[in-house]
Amino acid sequence: MAKDQMAFYVDTTKCINCKTCEIACKDINNAALGQRIRKVRSFEVGEYPKIFVYNISMSCNHCEDPQCVKACPAGAYTKREDGIVVHNPDLCIGCRYCTWACPYGAPQFNEEVGKVRKCNMCIDNVKEGELPACVSACPTRAIEIGKLSDFENRPGSTISIHNLPSPGISKPSTRYKVKPEAMKG
Repeated sequence: MAKDQMAFYVDTTKCINCKTCEIACKDINNAALGQRIRKVRSFEVGEYPKIFVYNISMSCNHCEDPQCVKACPAGAYTKREDGIVVHNPDLCIGCRYCTWACPYGAPQFNEEVGKVRKCNMCIDNVKEGELPACVSACPTRAIEIGKLSDFENRPGSTISIHNLPSPGISKPSTRYKVKPEAMKG
């Protein structure tokens, strides 16, 4: 794992599915119609009358073992020393192998330009001492950015949630706080 791996922490107990993070991300990245670099997904678990709905704000997980990096034949992806996985659109050949390889659907193909885009943790903002657009836009403060080591030991912090791919595939750095119901199948 990268030294001082950067990570997102998403408190699903605070997410109200307003999609403000999604819109802020789309805006700062000038994302094309249909591209959702950050997306909020809702899941239902349980059976009537005990049904529970939870929301998860998701983007690139900046994985320890990023499948997009392995799949890209053009070398358009790199994993920085701080663990952030970046995509270089100048090297992208538009083959979409990364979109198929990522178990979380993070790389998004832009039909207009024939290339992929993905979350880069707003590295330009962070370099200037600012927060990523999604973090600063969230009205409930459900999303944080920081060092993975700071998030791993938080009470209730987990990497594995029902309805998400197995974390063993790519070892994502994003950590979640969830209600116990979200851990059930």
